[in-house]
Amino acid sequence: MNSFRIAVVPGDGIGNEIVPASLRVLDAVSARYGFNVEKEHFDWGAGYYKRNGHFMPANGLSVLKNFDSILFGAVGLPDVDDTLPAKEFTFRVRTGFRQYVNYRPVRTWPGIEGPLRSGKPFDFVVVRENNEGEFVQVGSQLHPDTENGMGIDTSIFTRRGIEQIADYSFRLALKRRKKVTTVTKSNTLINSLTYWDKVIREVAQNYPDVEHSFMYIDNCSANFVLHPERFDVVLTTNLFGDILSDLGGSIMGSLGLGGSGNINPEKEFPSMFEPIHGSAPDIAGKGIANPYGTIWAVSLMIAHLGEADAAAGIIAAADKSTSQGFLPADLGGNYSTDEITSAVIKNL
Repeated sequence: MNSFRIAVVPGDGIGNEIVPASLRVLDAVSARYGFNVEKEHFDWGAGYYKRNGHFMPANGLSVLKNFDSILFGAVGLPDVDDTLPAKEFTFRVRTGFRQYVNYRPVRTWPGIEGPLRSGKPFDFVVVRENNEGEFVQVGSQLHPDTENGMGIDTSIFTRRGIEQIADYSFRLALKRRKKVTTVTKSNTLINSLTYWDKVIREVAQNYPDVEHSFMYIDNCSANFVLHPERFDVVLTTNLFGDILSDLGGSIMGSLGLGGSGNINPEKEFPSMFEPIHGSAPDIAGKGIANPYGTIWAVSLMIAHLGEADAAAGIIAAADKSTSQGFLPADLGGNYSTDEITSAVIKNL
C-alpha cells in the first residue's frame, strides 16, 4: 500500500471550511482505492501573522520539505496588508520549492450552466510560469511622496525558466490534444516577451507532433469567452496566467470550481495544491462555501503522487454530484459545503 505524508495549511476565511471538506473526500478515496495518507495541520496564514508577526515560522520551508505534498486553502484577511500574503507565504513556497509550473485546468461541468451562450464544451489547461516574469518582486519606489516619485517593477525571464515551462507544456500537450497556444504581448513588451517568444519557438522545434501558435493576451482573453473550445494547453507568463486562469474560472460558472497545482515536476520538492479563489472572509463561517475547487485540487494532488485511478474517481464523483443538482449558492443552488461534500463521497 502506498503511503503519503500531506502538509495541510487551511489558511484563512473559507479555507477552514473547504479544506476540511476536501480532506473528507481524500479520506474516502484513499480507503476506496487502497492507499494511506498521513496528514499534519499547520495554522499558518494571515491569522497566524496577526498573532505572531509572520505568515509562517522562519523554518517553515524546512518543515514543509519533509512532506510529499501540500494542500493549501487560501490566505488573507481584510485587516492585514494585502501585499503580504503572496510575498510572505505563497511566493516563498512556490520559489523555495521550485514550483515553476502553475497548472490550472478549465472545463465544462455537467449540470452547471455557465455564462457562455454557445453551450459548446471546453476542456483546456492554463500553464502559467510560476517563478519568474512579472511577479519576481525586483523593483523599488523612488521618492514616493514627492512630485517626481515613481514605482518600478522589473520583469525577469531567463532561458532556463522559459525552456522548462515550455518543455512541460509541450509534453502535456502530447498527452492531450497536441495543441499549445503561447500567450504573449511581444508587440509592446519588445525586450522581455520577444525573448520569451524566441526561446519557446526553439523548444517547439523539439515537438513536431504538437501544433503550436502564438496569441496576444488581449485576443486570447476575447477568445476564452467567444471560442474556449479551441484551446488545449495555454502556455503563458506569471501575470497573464494569473488573470487568464481566473477568467477560466468565470467561464466555467464560478471561481469556486477551479482547482490548481503549484508543481515541481521533478519531484525534488513537494508541490502545493489549492483552489484558485481567495479566502472570501465575507462568507466565512456560513457553511455555504463552494468545495468543488478544493476537491478538484485534491484530485490533482493525488494524480501528481501517482494515484491516477483515484484522481479520476474523484472527478467522476464530483461530476455526478453536479449533474444531480448538488450546487452551492455561487452556482444558484442551495446546498451547503457539507451536503455537497457528502454527495461527492456517496458518489465515489
